[in-house]
Amino acid sequence: MLLLSRTVVPGLHLACRLKSTSRICVRVCSTNDSFQPERPSLAFTGDQSSTRRWKVMGTLLGLGAVWAYHDHQCRATQESPPRIYTREEVSSHCTPETRVWVTLGSEVFDVTEFVDLHPGGASKIMLAAGGPLEPFWATYAIHNQSHVREILAQYKIGELRLEDKAPTTLKTSDPYADDPKRHPVLKVNSQCPFNAEPPPGLLTDNYITPNPIFFTRNHLPVPNLDPDTYRLHVVGPPEGQSLSLSLEDLYRFPKHEITVTLQCAGNRRSEMTRFKEVKGLEWRTGAISTACWGGARLCDVLAQAGHQVCENEAHVCFEGLDSDPTGTYYGASIPLARAMDPEAEVLLAYEMNGEPLPRDHGFPVRVVVPGVVGARHVKWLGKVSVEPEESYSHWQRRDYKGFSPSVDWDTVDFDSAPSIQELPVQSAITEPQDGETIETGEVTIRGYAWSGGGRAVVRVDVSLDGGITWQTAELNGEEQRPRKAWAWRLWQLKVPVPTGKKELNIVCKAVDDSYNVQPDTVAPIWNLRGVLSNAWHRVHVHVAK
Repeated sequence: MLLLSRTVVPGLHLACRLKSTSRICVRVCSTNDSFQPERPSLAFTGDQSSTRRWKVMGTLLGLGAVWAYHDHQCRATQESPPRIYTREEVSSHCTPETRVWVTLGSEVFDVTEFVDLHPGGASKIMLAAGGPLEPFWATYAIHNQSHVREILAQYKIGELRLEDKAPTTLKTSDPYADDPKRHPVLKVNSQCPFNAEPPPGLLTDNYITPNPIFFTRNHLPVPNLDPDTYRLHVVGPPEGQSLSLSLEDLYRFPKHEITVTLQCAGNRRSEMTRFKEVKGLEWRTGAISTACWGGARLCDVLAQAGHQVCENEAHVCFEGLDSDPTGTYYGASIPLARAMDPEAEVLLAYEMNGEPLPRDHGFPVRVVVPGVVGARHVKWLGKVSVEPEESYSHWQRRDYKGFSPSVDWDTVDFDSAPSIQELPVQSAITEPQDGETIETGEVTIRGYAWSGGGRAVVRVDVSLDGGITWQTAELNGEEQRPRKAWAWRLWQLKVPVPTGKKELNIVCKAVDDSYNVQPDTVAPIWNLRGVLSNAWHRVHVHVAK
């Protein structure tokens, strides 16, 4: 009896303590939701038999054992070592079918159940599926808050393997080994050199494109330049003086800021490829982005070197500091008349969205030529000169030119076509995306529109039936100045989904202030390099039953 009482009493104390303080633990650890133990009465009447007493003691003993077991299970759950996963295991969980895993620091989370609850939409959180959250939280800093971390903590399933926590080492013999780190959301078209675009759903989330997801177009390895020793060489005319400008020297010129859209000549090349094969990177709709650029006006720098607008045709040639193994630098040029015109607002930019230029975008100095194709916005600028002819660079003379659809690689004559400068009117749909299933009721269609040469976009027409009937979209973004509309307009159209339709063929086309409009098909504008692709943009979507 003494032995029994020594066994039961601790059980009683444990039962009472756990009932008052460990209810949450019981709810979590118990596999039976109906399990609701009651505290038994300890009052015994004098006429109760010894058999009754033993039954009560047995009940108490059992209850103490149950609570002790639950306490043990809870402690084991809390103190057991976490599951360890490799990055390869995490990366394999990137769809709802395989479950959606992400990492933050050294922790691994299964967020499958949260995907549809994400306030920004399922498509946004799926961009990080199978990979780290840090790059996305760095771009969208609103996530890095305590309440968000508390929500995320509920989905933790383990830790990363120790050796997977450190970044992998790059081979120093690789000419691209010193390239900067890139945002994992970018859709990579080539790794070496690095060329990538943001996904459509993010591209038009903001009027200004965040630096980490601004499309990247590189032709050569990215140079790693020391801002303290950097010098920009500006060749002066015979009667003038050549300049060797440090960053501090450039800062002394009046600072000018302007919002400019950059677009690669190959934007939407993939649509030309589907019609007929072309040579070039398979850009989709994302080889275009917008930023606020800050720097010195090129006209002010050229004037200090002694340059003036001249009657004879002349060109300003730019040479970058990115080079191939033969020592050939990237180069391009623009007409001197544009470079010297203050209203053209050509910049030697050292800031992008209020920050020093990222390495991928030309640090420490690049050219920004509003209204002109991205190929002329030379990055990592090392030299500026005024010449009687345009740059002899391959990228000026033997690339970025348009030709008739009848011209092929056996008959092409690059000298017969002018180099692309201003781009034609352009628009594209970013939401919904091709192949997506939309709900019945109302659909919101979003996209961008832009035209070269400072021509403003005055209208975007949208069709839900492949171009038979049209509706006018709402234009958003900064107001555009006449002849100086350097940046895109974002647009949207909210419209009822036609009753009974199982699918929609959505089309958009933009009109600029010169009443230039996009052609309806690729066929008449196809060319062997796949540049200047600006036919009506089309997406085919399904309607949910």
